[in-house]
Amino acid sequence: MNSPTGTLGAALARARDLLNREPVLAEEQAREILRAVPDQPDALLLRGRALALLERPDEAIAAFRRAADRDPRSADAWRLLGDALVLAGDGNGADAAYARQIKASVHDPRLQRAASALCDNDMPVAEKLLRDHLKEKPTDVAAIRMLAELAGRLGRNADARNLLERAIELAPSFAPARFNLATVLYRQSHFVEAIEMLDRLLEGDRTNAAYRNLKGAAEARLGNFDDAIVQFEQVLARRPDHALIWLSYGHALKTIGRQGDSIAAYRRAIALMPGLGEAWWSLANLKTMQFSEADRAAMEKALGSASGEEQMHFDFALGKAYEDVGQYEIAFRHYADGNRLRRAQLAYNADETSAAVARACSLFTPEFFAARDGQGAPDDGPIFVIGMPRSGSTLVEQILASHPMIEGTQELPDILRLVRQLTGGERACYPTLLADLDAAKLRALGEGYLESTRPQRKTARPFFIDKMPNNWLHAGLIHLILPNAKIIDVRRHPLACCFSNFKQHFAVGQAFSYSLADMGRYYTDYVALMAHFDAALPGLTHRVFYEALIDDAEGEIRRLLDYLGLPFDSACLRFHETARSVRTASSEQVRKPIFREGLDHWRRFALWLAPLESVLRPLLARYPHGHS
Repeated sequence: MNSPTGTLGAALARARDLLNREPVLAEEQAREILRAVPDQPDALLLRGRALALLERPDEAIAAFRRAADRDPRSADAWRLLGDALVLAGDGNGADAAYARQIKASVHDPRLQRAASALCDNDMPVAEKLLRDHLKEKPTDVAAIRMLAELAGRLGRNADARNLLERAIELAPSFAPARFNLATVLYRQSHFVEAIEMLDRLLEGDRTNAAYRNLKGAAEARLGNFDDAIVQFEQVLARRPDHALIWLSYGHALKTIGRQGDSIAAYRRAIALMPGLGEAWWSLANLKTMQFSEADRAAMEKALGSASGEEQMHFDFALGKAYEDVGQYEIAFRHYADGNRLRRAQLAYNADETSAAVARACSLFTPEFFAARDGQGAPDDGPIFVIGMPRSGSTLVEQILASHPMIEGTQELPDILRLVRQLTGGERACYPTLLADLDAAKLRALGEGYLESTRPQRKTARPFFIDKMPNNWLHAGLIHLILPNAKIIDVRRHPLACCFSNFKQHFAVGQAFSYSLADMGRYYTDYVALMAHFDAALPGLTHRVFYEALIDDAEGEIRRLLDYLGLPFDSACLRFHETARSVRTASSEQVRKPIFREGLDHWRRFALWLAPLESVLRPLLARYPHGHS
């Protein structure tokens, strides 16, 4: 070969030496090699790595893919391709590449067949082959990681975690398994442990964008938004053309109140990927931003070629855009289309919610609570704000978090996680199974909740808020395990609240909200269960009506603080001045003084709300704060 350094080996060594110091020269060296030896796999890999460092992701992916095609047995080629596809947002492509990496990294015929089954998504065959193999060779880390990959794909994250921890125990320097474990820990909401794992990985590879991106996401989930922003900025400094990281960066900026910067980040994501419907929806979800006519035209154009998830995001964003300019029929059509698409993805069954409420009403009698009086963990720190989403609960949280003795956290998933642990996924046994829990178990559950929520506490304030609205269904459990906790039920006019949910695309959960009939059923069940608790345990909850709070803020805030046993503080009236992270859809609205404009927005769409109104009719006449 007539390369600049004489031999192929020397040329490759020269390119490797240049890679981290001078990626431009490394890329040139790799191209020289490829001119002399077309499609040389090692040169293709080096060129791809250099292109990735030079922030040319599409070309890097092409180089890695070509290297993998030329040498399908190269585990490095498939691994690097998988890493690049992760950063490009192609999760399915990355999964396929990683499966091929595993296949390439082993030579045992049985593992080859298992890897082929994984590539073909034939999970039963892959699982049998892997388990048979590990019975004979229990320390084969490649097989252990393959089985963990299978468990993760099936949603068996606990199994995946155990397997990956075993693989790392056997091979502490097995970085791909360690990154897989960090990902599983993140999925399990073990964010502190995920960050610890990622920090160890970053010690050996400080410029790895995939590591930093996951760390930024984990820091955000812990409420450490300044730290998350640092991670995203470091990734973007090397990968400024990565639309999905601009999107994550925008979310973090929005949450800490840097609205202008978040808009700029979302706009940058759109400029890089005009068909990224989630970025358009993120702009709409700021609530206070108005789209221009050019924005509407761009979204309509993109919607024409969008499909699946992106089409849904565009519909919700266009609904907001047309509502803002008074074109309500077109707006409703887009909202309805977005909801229809999302509802088709979900397996929500309104009858299951109604049945759970009926079981709760049967179980939670005055006698049931009296027999367990004084059990549970005695801590009085938690304040639960429950109710429907879009009911004004974020406003109540912001008001309370302005008090010097109360810390606002976020919508914590810990009660929902406890329920999943207790039931093992068998919904029909809940809440009936709570009757079998003794005093020691109830106390342990309460203490477990306090321990699991501790990472979300950033101050020494004695009280903290858990604002997961869906906890209304678990008010009985909350009282059993935390009998001194306070529960605040925030309620809004049924039609106003439900239609506000119908306009909202939630990142996760709230499966009831994508059908007007389902939503009416859900609201009705919620009101019924809260009425039951009012009768079975008077004083358990304090109710705040959103409209009353708007009409008489100081009076309602004083009554609320009296319930909590706390003195009035005028800072609660200046809640919009409180600097804190707010993650919900109301994040920008609660940074403004109380306003009345949104009370009756639903009336503009009354012509199309018959399916909702028919379900809610028995409640509408009884609602004490209707606006007309």
